[in-house]
Amino acid sequence: MSFIKEFLEFLKERKKYWLLPIIIVLVIFGGLIVLSQGSAVAPFIYTIF
Repeated sequence: MSFIKEFLEFLKERKKYWLLPIIIVLVIFGGLIVLSQGSAVAPFIYTIF
């Protein structure tokens, strides 16, 4: 959790707010990949794409 706190402080200090949506999208896609690995959710994720 300290990494997330430090990253948010970096964004505030450097005023790089445009990085936040990119990081959020990457985290969502990473979560979808983890969920789709051999689970019952996989067929529903494949229909989204």
